[in-house]
Amino acid sequence: MQTEPLGPNKVVGKVIARGERKASVQTYVPEIAKGLAITVGHFFKNTKEMVLGQRNDPTLEAISDGINTISYPEQRRPYPDRFRGQHRLMHREDGSSRCVACLCCSTACPAQCIHIEAGEYPEGDERRGYERFPTRFVIDELRCVFCGFCVEACPCDAIRMDTGLHPTPYDSREQFIYEKDLLMSFKGRDGSQVTDNLRAEPGEDAHPGIARDKVGRH
Repeated sequence: MQTEPLGPNKVVGKVIARGERKASVQTYVPEIAKGLAITVGHFFKNTKEMVLGQRNDPTLEAISDGINTISYPEQRRPYPDRFRGQHRLMHREDGSSRCVACLCCSTACPAQCIHIEAGEYPEGDERRGYERFPTRFVIDELRCVFCGFCVEACPCDAIRMDTGLHPTPYDSREQFIYEKDLLMSFKGRDGSQVTDNLRAEPGEDAHPGIARDKVGRH
């Protein structure tokens, strides 16, 4: 069918009759029933296969086997070894933090979610003048993008993301602000809190800082 010309051009179209709007169409009941039938059919099929042992463990199936529903948290798909999860602070042998408050991690962080307040060791402590310690170490997990730059930037292996955990969903922003004590309470996948990486203390030959006898000399 050709319509009357509109201006210099002609509009060519085809009339399509609208289907009759029956009560079954207007109520959407049949369409809802069709969708529910598909859902229920998959439910009973998966349940039968799991009960009869015809289906592999969904947490161990490969991606090529299809997408399967996992009953979290009873079932959890294993994370890769290099999965960047929840942060933790490493311990020294005496239980204190390995962090020396050098601010490398907070400087490297693109999301600016790490806040550190540094403190000095008291007079008489052999570490005074060589390194500091964090009086406060805070990570805002809501701002973190889990890039792992903080782990790569740390010269003391003081922060890691090898807990195998993802941040727990809370109901308030304050609960996502992880303080120093909370970060030191987390453990690695192997349950360890102390690293095997050697870390020389001030005054030792392997310490990366200047020698004790060079302090204050020019």
